[in-house]
Amino acid sequence: MQTDPAGQHFDVVIVGSGASGGWAAKRLTEAGLRVAVLEAGRALSDADYKEHVQPPQLKYRGRTKTPFEHTQPQQSQSYAVREWNADWYVNDIEEPYLDDSDPKFLWVRPRVVGGRMNIWGRGCLRMSDIDFKAASHDGVGVDWPITYAEIKPYYDLVEEYVGVSGMKEGLAQYPDGPFQPPMGLTCNEMAVRSRVKKAFGYTVTQGRTANLTKPINGRQACHYCGPCEHGCVTHSYFNSAFTTMRDAVATGRCTLVTGAMAYKVLMDPNTRRARGVLYIDRTTRQPREIFGRAVALCAQTLESVRMLFNSATRQDSNGLANSSGVLGKYLMTHFAGAGASGDLPDLVEQPTMAGANRPCGLLTPRFRNLPGGPRTDGFVRGYGLSTYVGAGFNFAAPGIGEAYKRAIAQPRPATLSFAGFGECLPYEDNTCAVDKDTLDAFGIPVVRLRITPRDNERALHRDMATHAAEILDRIGATNIRQSHGMRGQAHEVGAARMGTDPKASVLTPFLQTHDVGNLFVMDGSSFPSSSWQNPTLTIMALAVRSTHFLLEQLRTRSL
Repeated sequence: MQTDPAGQHFDVVIVGSGASGGWAAKRLTEAGLRVAVLEAGRALSDADYKEHVQPPQLKYRGRTKTPFEHTQPQQSQSYAVREWNADWYVNDIEEPYLDDSDPKFLWVRPRVVGGRMNIWGRGCLRMSDIDFKAASHDGVGVDWPITYAEIKPYYDLVEEYVGVSGMKEGLAQYPDGPFQPPMGLTCNEMAVRSRVKKAFGYTVTQGRTANLTKPINGRQACHYCGPCEHGCVTHSYFNSAFTTMRDAVATGRCTLVTGAMAYKVLMDPNTRRARGVLYIDRTTRQPREIFGRAVALCAQTLESVRMLFNSATRQDSNGLANSSGVLGKYLMTHFAGAGASGDLPDLVEQPTMAGANRPCGLLTPRFRNLPGGPRTDGFVRGYGLSTYVGAGFNFAAPGIGEAYKRAIAQPRPATLSFAGFGECLPYEDNTCAVDKDTLDAFGIPVVRLRITPRDNERALHRDMATHAAEILDRIGATNIRQSHGMRGQAHEVGAARMGTDPKASVLTPFLQTHDVGNLFVMDGSSFPSSSWQNPTLTIMALAVRSTHFLLEQLRTRSL
């Protein structure tokens, strides 16, 4: 595996090794092409994974973020950034971003091979035509230029390779796939599922997750140890670093370049074609160039849009591939923080610090504003509810020593909580741009973003809390507590949306830029709408579909 390919020529140069970049590298190299993958961070090995490391083995016992808060003031706000793995993430002082959002948006940025696949929540939810054709249902925004039938084969392919476990439910808004066996529900979870179904007709199901329940491709089944965000030495959860990227490198046709801070796409001003990528070597801080017949940006929504703006030329002064003027606009996320919780006095839970720790909770799929169903006053679209049944320790119990330990572990009423993830509508002035007056430590203009909720998102959020409380009340919960917080979640999509009209979109339905035929953008920036589902599964399926199109274009010399 070469590590200094500057000046070399490849069939395709890929920027990013995460969800979409890994798939692009795998499919292209397995088809016989030579590929270079530029990764801004370093490679991790199993020795870096610390999911089995206990707090007493750490210097600060995992109890504080103070040691890294001064260099990672933003990253340290994430639940996933802890003493176990803080060195995987960017130094916020060296690599800042500017945020004009209200509330503030937390941009979580690992700098390692695989990117956020190392710490993602692993939720794998298909979208449906209810999402792809949402604008036709309610008149808001634009439809996707694809249908569920067109993407379904790629969902199937990705899910089978990833190893998604889950329950088939037969819901139009939550399409089924070729799942591995589900992890199973507890008795109390089955009781909640039954009660909610009887009272409202909603389906409470196991969250579909990229954690194996049976071995595949040299990866072992999940052993339920718990802290997936610390890594996985058995490779039981899906991470491109030890799956798609591993496969690509194994072909001998993939050159992985680590420490490569991709700066801009290199253009031939005469042919209007991309000819490669300029990157900054993280160690030497020197610029390097690498060349390819095609370029695929898979860097992550904000990074890819940043790169297109930083690739502006005299011919493309407003950013590369931006003749439409749409680049950077219609940025979306999922807004979270609202919901409700309560106690179920007739269901008993036994708190424990041992035993299985299932890597997924329950999910109540979207039930608001479905086609053919009633319309909800005050907002369009809908949300899903992350659902949890359990019981924590009663730390307020009396006693000391052994008596206290026994008291806090006594069986107690189960708690049930619902936490909403709501769709954000596409707004033209929710944007991702670059600030040319603010450079990072590598001399690259930084991202300036604005992603602020409006009346629809606020109304949807209120409904998350009030309706979750209604569900709890109807199924017999007591001590019901509502949460009305609102925060932008780490599911940023849009800002380089796909479409059939070059005047209103950046990308074609195959994620090829309208303006530059051999330049592709294969990450979440292509989304015309956010939907309520976690985006990663759809990002991967779209990337595989785009890669197949790119292969055909290269084979027929159509680029």
